[in-house]
Amino acid sequence: MRRVAQVIAVHPERLDEYRELHRRVPEPVLNRLRHCHIANYSIHLLGDRLFSYFEYHGDDLAADLALMAEDEATQRWWKLTAPCQVPVPEAAPGEWWATAEQVFLME
Repeated sequence: MRRVAQVIAVHPERLDEYRELHRRVPEPVLNRLRHCHIANYSIHLLGDRLFSYFEYHGDDLAADLALMAEDEATQRWWKLTAPCQVPVPEAAPGEWWATAEQVFLME
């Protein structure tokens, strides 16, 4: 299992919209996440920053993320959520959600 933590900013004027969207995530989007071996997925908000955490239980995260990006339901979902988000300055070129470095773990 691989732990993944990511950060992105949210436009302050779209916070309520972002919260509302996540009160009703479409079931096909959730099913695609599961199909791509993603579990224990959560998104947290602090100020204008979103922090996501998920556990990846597959063998090829890049391939599973590519499969997810090809999914029509996921593409429709991203068209709703993307306008609410803006990459943080720490994001690598071409990176939407910036991946955070794990510096501590207690199990």
